[in-house]
Amino acid sequence: MRLQGKTAIVTGGASGFGAGIVRKFAAEGARVLIADLNIALGEEIASEVGGIAVKVDVASNDSVKLLAETAFTTFGTVDILVNNAGITHLPKPMQDVSEEEFDRVMAVNCKSVYLTARHFAPRMIAAGTGAILNVASTAGLSPRPRLNWYNASKGWMITATKTMAVELAPSGVRVNAICPVAGETPLLKSFMGEDTPEMRAKFLSTIPIGRFSTPEDMGNAACFLCSDEAGMVTGVAMEVDGGRCI
Repeated sequence: MRLQGKTAIVTGGASGFGAGIVRKFAAEGARVLIADLNIALGEEIASEVGGIAVKVDVASNDSVKLLAETAFTTFGTVDILVNNAGITHLPKPMQDVSEEEFDRVMAVNCKSVYLTARHFAPRMIAAGTGAILNVASTAGLSPRPRLNWYNASKGWMITATKTMAVELAPSGVRVNAICPVAGETPLLKSFMGEDTPEMRAKFLSTIPIGRFSTPEDMGNAACFLCSDEAGMVTGVAMEVDGGRCI
């Protein structure tokens, strides 16, 4: 029960890696709030783990502000914040990505981190404790072609993690990131462009350990980084990628 007595917010927690993190946190004793646009699926996961779900657009200041108000009213304090919500554009030449697609990727993957910091960091600073985890990607470390602006958004998240860590460390707040490789999540098809045995084999050939990542892999890594066991760890972008970035 490494998170016993802790409270946690997981954005995009209704499916994929987010759901894996929610389940692991709950199993380790945390009270979890799932923040997701898909409120029906969020409530399903919340019911499973004894948590709560809130419909949130992480790219909207008003929505994130309401999330923070709900979280602090419900929990009193927030110990852990996981910025997991993310999207991508379909694989294509960089110049063919529409302005609308670009704006949406940057809003969900980057602006959301700014907004949650704006509404959660002050209370963590005042409390003198807290852990923030940003779910980045191997795409931010070792970019694949034709996913240019998605890669860039995850590189931004890794840099944001490090600068947040430096600024918040004197206040007792730790900030880390995990960098998953492609996994069995709703985004997998979007990364590949098409879900065929040939495309899966192509992706798997770049992962030395020979399999896709799983929500359980991310839950385990997230649990460590957000627990007191990682009390001396901040500013890290942990590769949870089966050797993909070597």
